[in-house]
Amino acid sequence: MPLPLASRIALVTGASRGIGYATARVLAKAGAHVVAVARTQGGLEELDDEIRKDGGSATLVPLNLTDFDGIARLGAALHERHGKLDILVGNAGVAGPSSPLGHIELKPWNDVMAINVTANFQLIRCMEPLLKQSDAGRAVFVTSGAANKAAAYLGPYGASKAALETLVRTWANETASTPIRVNLFNPGPIRTRMRATVFPGEDPMTLDTPEQAAKFIVPMCSPAWGETGRFYDYKTRTLMSFRAPA
Repeated sequence: MPLPLASRIALVTGASRGIGYATARVLAKAGAHVVAVARTQGGLEELDDEIRKDGGSATLVPLNLTDFDGIARLGAALHERHGKLDILVGNAGVAGPSSPLGHIELKPWNDVMAINVTANFQLIRCMEPLLKQSDAGRAVFVTSGAANKAAAYLGPYGASKAALETLVRTWANETASTPIRVNLFNPGPIRTRMRATVFPGEDPMTLDTPEQAAKFIVPMCSPAWGETGRFYDYKTRTLMSFRAPA
């Protein structure tokens, strides 16, 4: 039986651990060739080992996403090697400081915005031409409930995810008449290292694993997926539309 994503090229950011790692593995199991992007070489090599064990294939790209020129070079390299991109999973993100806004220095604020917002903007700019070369380009960006909760002491993270959601929805509207489908995925509380740093008193064994969540990202990457500008909430297993405040 042919694999559902055979011959498709999938770019996954933040692929060295957590949801990105799990998503890269499950996309590879479905037949996609995974272009795995992360800062951590060791984590990427571990991912590659697991993908090979599963019978899949990957290209490893050690890259800090604040290297915006590096993202552009990656787009050029993908064009030269594959001539297209079928799947983009914008997963990489940082939590930033957990402090009152008045106590946060400008540099950590800018660092959060650089990874969570600007890097994804640069990915959109550089990967859209490649996605247009696919017969069914699919993009999924990982967001958070922090985008609309405005929780105290999580200002940089919440603001960055709110900005990401608007950025992604704008792109979905701009590409609505094309074969590209663009959506958001909210995993909710998941057993990741980043979650543990923000909520150190939480029992991680009460949370779902990245592997459980990643299985729900894969259908959104399939050519059969027709929705765009939507929001999949993993906790409630619900595909949602955005609504203006009442």
